[in-house]
Amino acid sequence: MFGISELALLLIVVIIVIGAKKLPDLARSAGKAARILKSESKAMKSDGTAPAADQPIPRTIQAAPGDVSPSRNVPEYGNPRQH
Repeated sequence: MFGISELALLLIVVIIVIGAKKLPDLARSAGKAARILKSESKAMKSDGTAPAADQPIPRTIQAAPGDVSPSRNVPEYGNPRQH
């Protein structure tokens, strides 16, 4: 896929763009993110809470009467320039 020269060029570009000082921090945070993702996926598999691919999870939002209030002015449908 990639040869040694392409990988070296890519590494040089990454060092130039990101900076040599920030590269270790970036690698450390990427490693943490990978470990967290791996542990969470392992936990989901062991719990059996992984969502089924063929059935979506239904989501229902229910509001009590009087809980809903407009947060912004919405223009009328007949006149889109009215604010």
